[in-house]
Amino acid sequence: MKPIANFVVKHSKFALFGLVLLIAGSSILGFQVFGNLKAGGYEDNGSESARVSRLLQHQFAENPADAIIVADFKNVVDDPASEAIGKVLVSDLRAVTGVKKVTSYYSLGRPASLKSADSHATYFFINFDSKLAPGPIASDLQTKFSKFYHGARLYVAGWQPISSSINHRITTDLTLAESIAVPLTVLLLTFVFGSLVAAGLPLLVAGISILGTFTVLWVASQLSDTSVFGINLATGMGLGLGIDYALLMVNRFREERAAGVAVPDAVRTTVLTAGRTVFFSGLTVAVVLLSLEFFPQYFLKTFAVAGVSAVVLAVIGALIALPALLNILGDRVNRLKVIRGDLKPKDHGLWYRVSRFVMRRPLQVMAVVLIGLAGIMSLSNGVAFGLVDDRVLPKTDAAAVASNVIRDRFDGREGSPMQILVQHATQAQVVEYSVKLSQTKHVVRVESTAGIAQNGNLDDGYAPYLTGLKHGGWQEIKAVIDVEPRSADGMAITKAIRDQSSPFATRLIGGSAASYTDSMNGISNQLGNVALWIILSTLILLFLFTGSVLLPIKAVILNVLSLGATMGFLTWVFISGNLKWLIGDFTVTGTVDASSMVLIAVIAFGLSMDYELFLLSRIKEQHDAGLSTTEAVSIGLQRSGRIITAAALVLAVSFIAFATSGVTIMKMLGLGIAFAILLDATVVRALLVPALMKLLADANWWAPKWLKWVHRRLGLDH
Repeated sequence: MKPIANFVVKHSKFALFGLVLLIAGSSILGFQVFGNLKAGGYEDNGSESARVSRLLQHQFAENPADAIIVADFKNVVDDPASEAIGKVLVSDLRAVTGVKKVTSYYSLGRPASLKSADSHATYFFINFDSKLAPGPIASDLQTKFSKFYHGARLYVAGWQPISSSINHRITTDLTLAESIAVPLTVLLLTFVFGSLVAAGLPLLVAGISILGTFTVLWVASQLSDTSVFGINLATGMGLGLGIDYALLMVNRFREERAAGVAVPDAVRTTVLTAGRTVFFSGLTVAVVLLSLEFFPQYFLKTFAVAGVSAVVLAVIGALIALPALLNILGDRVNRLKVIRGDLKPKDHGLWYRVSRFVMRRPLQVMAVVLIGLAGIMSLSNGVAFGLVDDRVLPKTDAAAVASNVIRDRFDGREGSPMQILVQHATQAQVVEYSVKLSQTKHVVRVESTAGIAQNGNLDDGYAPYLTGLKHGGWQEIKAVIDVEPRSADGMAITKAIRDQSSPFATRLIGGSAASYTDSMNGISNQLGNVALWIILSTLILLFLFTGSVLLPIKAVILNVLSLGATMGFLTWVFISGNLKWLIGDFTVTGTVDASSMVLIAVIAFGLSMDYELFLLSRIKEQHDAGLSTTEAVSIGLQRSGRIITAAALVLAVSFIAFATSGVTIMKMLGLGIAFAILLDATVVRALLVPALMKLLADANWWAPKWLKWVHRRLGLDH
């Protein structure tokens, strides 16, 4: 840290303006990222179902329907009047820019399963031109066809319309969320920092982090698929860490100035002490967020890229631009005060008294807190996980309404069949397998080159319509199912079909249910690796920071408790359907989104370690100065408690504004991260940490002699 401290003091203007100009220049590329980002990214591209999708595209020139229109006629679908309306509809659909192919009940041989149970509604399947962006096409279809049409009622469903609706609502909702969060954040920052000048400093760090991350995301988008949601994390993390690090640095600078230290020396000390904490904090948060790279979905990988970039750039801004500006401003950082009196941090106050109260009765406090946390954690008993589908949209959304029409009125899921590819199969093998597969529970119909099989009976009269199911040595066998593909039932039937014996040397199972299954497995199969990475890396980094063996273990255990309580809280809200009066209505599906829960856990764990390091740095500093553990904890909590609580409050306001969104996953992300942050900054840091450190006493600082020697040799003593 010394070279950095000396550099920013000697070359303050160069350090400040050079970094700002570099980031500003790179933003020319960064602002081009928005056109390159993609929706989706929930699938495992290395899975069996993904291979099926690629083979269908390349061997059969076949893609699943991008959109589905359900036409609800006054007469039954086989009535000539209904068929006439259907012909006009097909013509109008083909005229839409970007629509490549339209098929329907009428063009597919009129299979009974394509009719609704009451025979008044049927499907029209639409494929888009793959060379064009699907979002605008889906939006165009929704605008033109979600209405009454020549006496029929049309509903536009399918993944692309659903995705388009989700993206549109998130964009609109984020604008609303920012209109709520930004004024509140500015107001809170003004009172937390005590002056208008100081309140602007987090924006410097946040600007460097956010704009720089946009550029990194632009580079990433040139190399691979990158999710549009990375922008949300970049802005959230950039602003949050900007606040955290600026609070820590400004608070320490004010302490040094209040002690009579000259401005340049105060800046040096700030970099050497608070700057060291910022460095280790950023390194820890970055390493935790890097764990998202273990997952196969580019949705989660994007969060790793965006998160790590936001953290690294926030650290650079806090260690170079911010101290350089403090050196230029000096005591003018306190200009335009909004709080009367001295802004100097005090060693005796609320947090000092809280720590004393806790450490006089550590066992009682721990017992009460742990019982409370265990009670909240117990709410997650029986939690079930799922992935994003149309039900994350408001119930009144056109795409959600259309999807519910399909659920309620059709026995099968025609737009999302199981797709089975077999290679070099004889016709006898196809017949044998199709008949056997049609007898599987929840399989409505099986289509193959042999015809259509239902309930163990084969009707080969449909074979002329199905000749396209064979190409280049591969044959496709479609199994229409009567359960929700993207659900636990969809996973169960995928497993059942994969576990069935078959006469084929090569058999691959794909389709919507299989893709959902592979995506869920892609997450669950990596959870152990992610947990191991996070725990080991955190233990190592916290040891390097503290020189203690027990303090890192304590930090990890407390974070796990905090995350367990957060999971219980989210289960209570989103599976039991509580707090709708506060965060607005949402569809209770009986599951919580697995991807969102992973994000909440990883982000909350990283930010919790951020606050842990803030607290431990001040406690260890006092202990190294000769104070007892009890006094060091009290002074350390007093000096850092206000920073931690203020930073957590401001960050929680930013995230909880997401709960105003009509999209359930945004509600979950906002509410979950806000709850985890506030719980950790108050209950865990203010109560459990002092209680545990009191009980451990001098053992807090214990480490084997050889590890202490390593710590000294690395020059990492505080």
